[in-house]
Formats: sequence, structure tokens, C-alpha cells
Amino acid sequence: MLRQVTVLLSVIFSTAALGHGGVSMEDDTCVINISGMRAHFTGYQPEERATQEFCEDIPELGKAIIVIDFIERRLRGMNVEFRVLRDVNGVGKDGTYEDLGDAAEIEKNTLVNLPSAKYPRGTLTFTHSFIEPGWYIGMLTAQDGETVHRSVFPFQVGVPNYTGYIIGFILAFGVSLLVYIVTGRSVVTSPKE
Repeated sequence: MLRQVTVLLSVIFSTAALGHGGVSMEDDTCVINISGMRAHFTGYQPEERATQEFCEDIPELGKAIIVIDFIERRLRGMNVEFRVLRDVNGVGKDGTYEDLGDAAEIEKNTLVNLPSAKYPRGTLTFTHSFIEPGWYIGMLTAQDGETVHRSVFPFQVGVPNYTGYIIGFILAFGVSLLVYIVTGRSVVTSPKE
């Protein structure tokens, strides 16, 4: 019976070993789309979580290192500008370029501005200390001659994400229930005297 439970658990949890390597580029949530060209967004918090990298939300307030790697080689020959804006309009995860307002509003709400430049090595890196929790908007602008390409990607900073804990609890409960059912064990209470 123990062997059957072990085999069943191995089958259930074997897909968890795929990790990030099992994610195709099309399914990768870390990829920014700039008019069909792609770049990879990664955030690090060396003082808070030294060994972890983040691609959607930054979990802690404080210093963050942001790295954008150009997947498309064409981006290396373009002038690229990058900004981080505070989401003052409350658009959250569905924010678009149009939600940012006019050029004056964008400038007013900009926390980080890496001026337009070429990045021949294909990597753009900067450090910023986030002091307020909430939504922020990353805006990458690439210019190729007269053509301007933009990408806007909202992200959260300093907001706890309990999804991993909830999933872990559900899995632990499910495995316990499965073991209980498969082994046919029941709680035996001693008679009261």
C-alpha cells in the first residue's frame, strides 16, 4: 500500500520539477512585447531576497535592480528610453499607454527615466529604491527612425503575494486526504472510562 501511495505522489508532483525551463518564450510572463519585438524583464532585491529574481511584481519595498534584456537584436540598434511611473490614476494591472495621460503628466509621474540611448549589448540595467507600496508602470519606448514603438507594463511593489502559501496549503491538505483515503486509516479513539 505504501508503495502505491509513493508512486501516486511521484506522478502528481513530477511536473513541479520542470521549473522555469518548462516555460516557452510565448508563455513567459517576464517577456515585454514592443510592437512584436521582445525583451525580458527581471527584477532583483539583493538586500531583501538575494537569490531570487522577479518578473512581475517586486515583493519588498527598498532597493531593486531592474534588468531588461533585448531578445530581439533589432532593439540593439534603436534608441531606447525606459521609465518607471507611479500609477497615480489607479489603472493597476490593466494600464495602457493611453492611461498615462499627456507628455506633461507622464513627466510629472516619472520616478525613473533612462534617457533615449542605444544599448548595443542588448541590456539595460538600473537601480531604484521603492519607498511606497502599490502599482507602478514601466514604459519602454524604442525609436527606429521616425517609427516609435512603445510597451507599457504595470507591476506591483511591496504588496505581499500569498498565492504560494495558499497553493501549498491546498496541496498539503489534498495529499493528506489522499493518503487517508488510500490507506483506509481512520482515527481511533480510546473509549472513555
